Parts: sequence; C-alpha cells; structure tokens
Amino acid sequence: MRCSANHQCHYICIDLLETENSPKQTLGGNTVRQFDTSSAITQCLKGKVVHMYGDSTIRQWYEHLNETLPDLKEFNLHSKKQSGPFMAMDYANNILVTYRVHGPPLRSTVVPAIELHYISNELDNIIGGSNTVVVLGIWAHFGTFPMEFYIRRLQNIRRAVMQLLSRAPGTQVVIRIGNPKALRHFLDASVNSDWYSLQQVKVLRAMFKGLNVHMVDSWEMVLAHHLPQELHPKPPIIKNMINVLLSFICP
Repeated sequence: MRCSANHQCHYICIDLLETENSPKQTLGGNTVRQFDTSSAITQCLKGKVVHMYGDSTIRQWYEHLNETLPDLKEFNLHSKKQSGPFMAMDYANNILVTYRVHGPPLRSTVVPAIELHYISNELDNIIGGSNTVVVLGIWAHFGTFPMEFYIRRLQNIRRAVMQLLSRAPGTQVVIRIGNPKALRHFLDASVNSDWYSLQQVKVLRAMFKGLNVHMVDSWEMVLAHHLPQELHPKPPIIKNMINVLLSFICP
C-alpha cells in the first residue's frame, strides 16, 4: 500500500474470502473507492444499522461519521466520552449508528460496571440481516496481557460472529486490525509495543480466516501514510479507513 500527498491510498487488495490454495487478488495498484461528500456517505448507509464495538480507535470511526454527516443527530445518553454507549440517527434516511466500548481490560478510563459489555454478548443480541453492519476493533488494551488472554477473547468473539452469520447470513462484519504507533517513552514501549501489536494482528487474521468477514488493514494504512504514526491516527487516515469500510458496504 502507498498513500499520496492528497491522502488517497493505492494498495494490493487480498480478499479474505479465499480458499487455502487460491486467494482472490486484485492487483495493479487499485484505488479504494472515495466517499468524498456527506451525500455519498449517506447514500451508502441509507437504510443501514451500523453497530461499532471496540476501543477508542473504533470510536474515532463513530466520531468521524457523526462529524461528517450533518443529518446524523447524536442522542445525549449522558455517557462518558471514553466508553459510551453512543447512538446517532438520521431519521430521514433511516440510518442508525451506535458505539460501545469492549469489555475489560480497559487501561485508560474508569467505566461503570453496568456499562461493561463483552462484544460476544452484544453480538448474541443482534438480529442481523442485510441492513446490518457490525464493526469490531479490539487490540490496544491487550498489550500488557499474555497472548493467550487475547486469543481466548477472540475465540469468544469468533463464536459469536459465526452464530450471527448463521442466523443472519446477510449481515456484514468488518474488523479493524491494530496499527503502529508513536513510542515516545518507555511506558509506551512497554504497554503498546509495535512488535507485540503485530503479533496480535497475525493472531487476529488467523482467527477469522475463512469466515465471511472483511478486514480493514489499518496497520498498512498507517505505516504507508506520510503523517506520523499515532495510536489514534490523524483525521486524513481515519477518512481513508472509512472509505475502505464504506467500500465493503457499497462495492
């Protein structure tokens, strides 16, 4: 993947829906479809319910849509900014977008116990269908735990995703992988090592291989961009990620 000065990313796309010996590949430096206007995004999301679950790097996506779409109105649920839950709706276009932080561990904030919901439990309560998009992102808060702990959490989420797709095959599931970040001091390196995050990426890919899910390769998108690497990527990179997300919803 490479990103130009105008922030458009060109990359080799490998479809995750692949057989073991014959991956589907689109080569030649394709450009991700650009959703440059609020009307284009609204048209893509019209009639959709988008549920987002994960850490603050997923919350960035919710905030981007909320800031970009003028007709998407957020309900005041009196939630904490770091954890949610959040909900926004465009009544005229029948669009609903929600966000909720994943269950523990959470390093950066105090969350009321009643708001600690595991992603797998949330997925079990989703009806699903062709109008439903589920976005998942879980990695940043697991950097200080053994990989076995992360694997166990992903196993539970994988089971819930499989059950969701079984009862509602038309549901679209999109997973955001981790990204490299700035390591300014020892604490950053000890709790969010890029090496460890990369191992998480490998585990995540292996865990969901063969399932009817899409992955947004945030690692490559951040690595290839000329902007500095941050735990929370800059707005132009978030826009690129949203373009990839929307291209899965509206090919």
